[in-house]
Amino acid sequence: MAKSEKTGIRTVKSDFEELDEKIQKHRKKIFFRVIKIIAVIAAAVVVLELWSALRSYDSYEVRSSAKRTDSEAVKFEEFLGNVLKYSNDGIMYMDSGNELIWNQSFEMTTPVLDICRDYLVIYDKGGMEIYIMTKDGLEEKIETNYPIQTVCVAGQGTVAVLMKEGGISYVKLFDRKGKELANGEFYGEQGGFPIDIALSYNAQKLAVDMIDVNDGNIKSTITFYNFGSVGQNEIDNNVGTYSYSDMLIPEIAYVSDNRMLALGDNEIIVFEGEQKPSVEKEIFIEEEISSIFHDEKYIGVILNDHSEEGSRHITVYDMKGTKVMENDTALAYDHAEFLSNHEICVRNDYECELYTIHSIKKFSYRFDTELYRIIPEGTGANYIFLLNGRTEEVRLR
Repeated sequence: MAKSEKTGIRTVKSDFEELDEKIQKHRKKIFFRVIKIIAVIAAAVVVLELWSALRSYDSYEVRSSAKRTDSEAVKFEEFLGNVLKYSNDGIMYMDSGNELIWNQSFEMTTPVLDICRDYLVIYDKGGMEIYIMTKDGLEEKIETNYPIQTVCVAGQGTVAVLMKEGGISYVKLFDRKGKELANGEFYGEQGGFPIDIALSYNAQKLAVDMIDVNDGNIKSTITFYNFGSVGQNEIDNNVGTYSYSDMLIPEIAYVSDNRMLALGDNEIIVFEGEQKPSVEKEIFIEEEISSIFHDEKYIGVILNDHSEEGSRHITVYDMKGTKVMENDTALAYDHAEFLSNHEICVRNDYECELYTIHSIKKFSYRFDTELYRIIPEGTGANYIFLLNGRTEEVRLR
C-alpha cells in the first residue's frame, strides 16, 4: 500500500483581511493628519487672538455711515445689540443702520434708563411715570402716587420703585403688567432715609440702602428682603441688615440673581447668597476715588494720582476682589464704563480711550465731532460710533 504524503498547511490571510488592514492604516494616517491640521489651526487662532488682544490702534476706517437727526439733550444706550436713543420727549429703538424698530413718545423732565437682560425701564426722575419696555416695544406704563427717586428692573420685567414725598420714602414692587406685589414705608425720623435700591435679576431679593446723618457722623445701612419662601418666614421679609459707620454708600446694584455690590466712598463690598446675603469680599480703597463703575463680571475704579498732575490710575477687580487690570490715563474724562465686551471705555465729548481687561490701551483717538457712545460688535476691532448727526460702523486700524 502506498504511503500517503503529508501535506503542509500554510496560513494565508484572505484578500479581504489584507484590504481591511490597508483601510485601517489609511484611516489612522488621515486621522493623525487631521489632528495635525486642527492643532495648526488652533495654534494660529490662539496667536491671532493674542495678537489682536495685545494690539493698539490709533485710527479707524468707516465701513458704513448713516445720517441721524437728534434733538437736544439726546442720550444713547445699547440694548440687545441695537441702539436706544432717548430724550425728554420719547425713546427710539434702532438698528446699527439707523432703521427704526419702535418708538415711544412721552414728556419727561429727567428721563433715566435701567436695563436687565431682556427688559428695560425708562422713568421720569422726580416725576411719576414709568415705562416698561422690551425689544418689541411697550410692555406697560405705570403711574406712581409719589415722585420717583429711582427704579430697578429685573430680568423678567418686575420693577422696584423708590419714591419720596415729605419726610416719608416709599418702596413698591410691580410686576411687568403693573400689578403691585409689595410695598413698604420708611420714616426719616426713625433712623435715616433710603437713597438707593437694588433688585436681583430674578426679582426674589430686594436691597434698600439707607443713610443716617447724626451729629455730623454718617452711617450707611443696607437691608435685604427676600420675597421667596425663606423670606416669608422672617419679619417683614427681612433676611439681613448690615451697617457701616463713617462710610457713605451712594450706590448699590445686583449683578446677578445672588450677588450684589455696595459701592462706598472708601470701600467696595460684595454680597453673595442664594437666600440670605452675606459679605463675600471687602475691597478697601485708600486713595481718592474719582469714579467707580461695574458690569456683571468686573468692578472698575479710577483713582486720582496726586503724584502726577492730571494723571489717574485705572484698576479693575473681579468679583472675588482680585486685581485683573491696571493702567494709567491722562484723559480729562467725564464718562467711564464697561462695554458689553468687558473693555473699559474712558471718554469725554471729543476724546476716547479703550482698554482691554489685559491692561492694554487698545484705542486712543480725538474726534472732530461730538462723540455720544461706542458700542462694540463682538470682541474684535469692529465697533459702532454714535457721533453727532451720524452713526458709523467702523473697524479700528
